[in-house]
Amino acid sequence: MSESFEPVQPLYDGNGRLLGIFISAPIWDQVDVQVKPILEKALGNQGVGSDPKPLKEPMEDWQNLLHFWDFKYPVDTSVHCEHCGNSTENWETDDPRKFILKAANLGGLAAFECCQCQARITKRHFKDHIAVETDPPADS
Repeated sequence: MSESFEPVQPLYDGNGRLLGIFISAPIWDQVDVQVKPILEKALGNQGVGSDPKPLKEPMEDWQNLLHFWDFKYPVDTSVHCEHCGNSTENWETDDPRKFILKAANLGGLAAFECCQCQARITKRHFKDHIAVETDPPADS
């Protein structure tokens, strides 16, 4: 595998057939306004990024946490990103979403991804307090 990174790379399958072209984010930021109309025309009704995939959140795990909640304080649905300052009083009701639930469990863990900067916010619920930590995005 090559050690160098090319901002525009052709991608091939095992038989040498061209599968597509990888365009790095910085290059895409420079060309997307010009390229999107061409892609939309070529793709017809499919569009380019027009229909985002539905969110896949572990809502059943969140509901289980709520159902078995026995802590001495009310459920806290607020989330705040220390990395970029994004904030909400109730992550479930935001439209569009500011935070995506990434994990929840009966042990009191609830982890979110910030939709603005992709930082990870982890809330660990203990019997008498909540410990919150923000991890910066993976690429920073």
